[in-house]
Amino acid sequence: MGSLKLSRSPATVGYVVRALDLHAHLFEVTLTITQPAADQVVSLPAWIPGSYLVREFAKHLQGLQARQGNKLVAITQRDKCSWQIHAKAGKALVLSYQIYAFDSSVRTAWLDTQRGFFNSTSLCLRVHGQEDTPHHLTLIDAGLPEDWQAATALPAQRVSKHGFGDYLAASYDELVDSPVELGPFWRGEFVAAGIPHHFIVSGAPASFDGTRLLADTRTICEAEISFWHGKQPHQAPQRHYLFMLNAVHDGYGGLEHRNSTALICKRADLPRHGQAKAGTPSDGYTTLLGLISHEYFHTWNVKRLRPVEFARYDYAQENYTELLWFFEGFTSYFDDLLLRRAKLIDNAHYLKLLAKTINQVLQTPGRQVQSVAQSSFDAWVKYYRQDENTANATVSYYTKGSLVALCLDLSLRHGGKTSLDAVMRALWQRCQGGPMT
Repeated sequence: MGSLKLSRSPATVGYVVRALDLHAHLFEVTLTITQPAADQVVSLPAWIPGSYLVREFAKHLQGLQARQGNKLVAITQRDKCSWQIHAKAGKALVLSYQIYAFDSSVRTAWLDTQRGFFNSTSLCLRVHGQEDTPHHLTLIDAGLPEDWQAATALPAQRVSKHGFGDYLAASYDELVDSPVELGPFWRGEFVAAGIPHHFIVSGAPASFDGTRLLADTRTICEAEISFWHGKQPHQAPQRHYLFMLNAVHDGYGGLEHRNSTALICKRADLPRHGQAKAGTPSDGYTTLLGLISHEYFHTWNVKRLRPVEFARYDYAQENYTELLWFFEGFTSYFDDLLLRRAKLIDNAHYLKLLAKTINQVLQTPGRQVQSVAQSSFDAWVKYYRQDENTANATVSYYTKGSLVALCLDLSLRHGGKTSLDAVMRALWQRCQGGPMT
């Protein structure tokens, strides 16, 4: 978020990103590979981790060209999302292309006259064979309105006061796990358990109560750090964290990242100056707090403690696991429960939320057709591709998974010896905050 110097190795892969045309929704990307392989292969991911659907990001790539020195280099497309660049080995290779960005979700990229946003899975070609080398990202502010800023959780090398400039990722995985927000957004910050947290909000109205949102989010963060690490908060894995919230007329969603999260909420759900702060928050604001709680919990459960199948992502195709009911469902159980423990909602409000989840599952005939393990495995073709028969044939690994967590927690507590809290912490210790094997 601010200027700092890094001791990492110099990047051999570098991207320069600028807004080419706000009205045409086009980003321009220049990729420099200082040490390319002969016939270097590059590709754009087909999906983004955390959202289990092949989205074919390459469909928005256009105008791909390659040069070594002043000479154009031939390109052969290998399949729907990869290209072979007929380059000479060892001589700097420069690729240039444009990305159409007009998807307002947290999963892809957006650019217009009001705001810009992107996940690098949508913009940054993967250089095969160099995924584990440092990757450099430069954000250019040329042609943008003067009040625009840039924000990302990537470590900064040299940036302006508005956040434009140079960032460095340790690998391609880190690069694509660090979304970027552009625009005239509101920003605030707080410290939770000694960890600096930043919060930016795009689309906030003048009545927005940022102080309350920061205070409540800090309470959530402290509760979750305490959940995982008890009296040793210094063991929390994140050294900094960024919340990126886009407030819109009608929308909802979130996507977890290692040191940040991208969120969407209804503008009406934001806290407003003049609202009573005592007692139970509005249903809309509670929904937002639950979303914040859910995505922050993923800092541990999914981004670090994760299925062994996700130890190394294959960005070109589906990555199957039967455990989304655990990683998403158990997170869904704890997101509202931790709001209650943090005293942001009362017992009545928590039980109302729990009853809503129970009713959702009971009103889904597919709960008797599909197991939570099958629901997890089939997420790629069923959960994200719903039709008129979905409720009859499937069940959500979010809602039913959260009820599995509830039943397990109650059973463990009834036995009097342990709880699901202790199980989660034991898993974290056993897996050393990494893939479950």
